[in-house]
Amino acid sequence: MARILLVEDDVSLARGIAAGLEHGGYDVRVLDGPEGFADHLLRFRPDLVLLDVYLPGSCDGFDLAVATRAAAGVPVVFLTAADALAERLRGFEVGADDYIVKPFALAELLSRVRVILRRSGRLVSPTWEVRDLVVDESSRVALRAGAVLDLSRTEFELLLTLVRSPGVVFTKPQLLAQVWGFDAYDQNLVEVYVSSLRRKLEAHGPRLVFTERGRGYVLR
Repeated sequence: MARILLVEDDVSLARGIAAGLEHGGYDVRVLDGPEGFADHLLRFRPDLVLLDVYLPGSCDGFDLAVATRAAAGVPVVFLTAADALAERLRGFEVGADDYIVKPFALAELLSRVRVILRRSGRLVSPTWEVRDLVVDESSRVALRAGAVLDLSRTEFELLLTLVRSPGVVFTKPQLLAQVWGFDAYDQNLVEVYVSSLRRKLEAHGPRLVFTERGRGYVLR
């Protein structure tokens, strides 16, 4: 499990980002400012650091990025509202691997995090198994009872989101955000894809994806 250190002073935003990353299979630690940052680098040994630029205290995100590179050499991604060209350029000058401007979609963040972790050799894509369902994230192949499922890209992302967190109920807005990258689409889109995914899964065995009435969908 890759370890991610998130430094974000907006408590509500940090909580949402951390929850999304944890659902994505990461071990996440959150700091609301620079205090304790050096200690976390040493003891938590993150595989990736996510930094806001504007932080309380004497150090900003740029300072922490420099310290991260000097002490640990791990990848750094900025998550910030600082969208001026000069700030972006400075971010890359201090060693950022990516610079994501707020607001951003959680699905976009998860995608960029996976790319950077793979590129740095710090992430081996897992294989997820639930009963007779096997989902290989790296090869993007899903099998049910030994049969390869013919899934579209979106169907595979939907299945991957569910299989990463078996037993967790996902609302339609959550699935829209994590699979499509936006939560403003017509929520009927989720119903259409869940129905299609179910047909393909149930062609080879009993139901795995269930509807929790009034709540959302869950893989069991």
